[in-house]
Amino acid sequence: MPTALVIGHSKKASLRRLGPWFNGQGLDYEVKFGGDGLPDSLDSYAALVVLGGAPLPYEDEKFPWLPATRALAREALEKHVPMLGICLGGQLLAYVGGGTVEHRKLQPEHGITPITLDAAAADDPLFSVLPATFPMTENHVDHITSLPDEAVLLAHSDRSPVQGFRLGPNAWGLQFHPEISAANIAEWDDDDIRDVEADDFSWAEVLDRDSRYDAENTRLSELFARRFADIVLGR
Repeated sequence: MPTALVIGHSKKASLRRLGPWFNGQGLDYEVKFGGDGLPDSLDSYAALVVLGGAPLPYEDEKFPWLPATRALAREALEKHVPMLGICLGGQLLAYVGGGTVEHRKLQPEHGITPITLDAAAADDPLFSVLPATFPMTENHVDHITSLPDEAVLLAHSDRSPVQGFRLGPNAWGLQFHPEISAANIAEWDDDDIRDVEADDFSWAEVLDRDSRYDAENTRLSELFARRFADIVLGR
């Protein structure tokens, strides 16, 4: 079965619900924590997925696997290996392409957030499966503040001018988290909750909103994930 390389930024990182959806389309995956070492190339892989995490995409001294992650993203771009970057992964893709990522330059986002498609999404192989406005989970204080010149903007939110974009024919960056469900949010620990409330979000309201939109969010996230797998498999 064709396999996607999935790069995580903690030992607990996983694809969560994206994994079964990928498998259901015939796409396998291999999760590697960057701190344990990464492959030298994508020669053995059908796709690259870079997950979210704490660092900015250029904080190499704190997170020494970021240069290798960026090198694999560049390889994906050069060889047209399908790529999906989620949150930090999307920021890393933008940075590799020449965009700008900044810490707390704009307002943070936590929990379910309405995302709006831009005009170019109608013709995009991946984002065209989504409706004009859709609910997705957010959890970030860093933002893509400028895209690479050749990037195609696909989606935005009220607080984030970049929620989705494409570089080349098949590399996508996301600010949102299609892998995270309402049940995952409910499992966040006390430190996570304090961070959310420090940004003037009510934790109770975050939980309520995620619960109310969970069915729609799950349906659209599955549609999105399965479409990405189909693209990887040439369908």
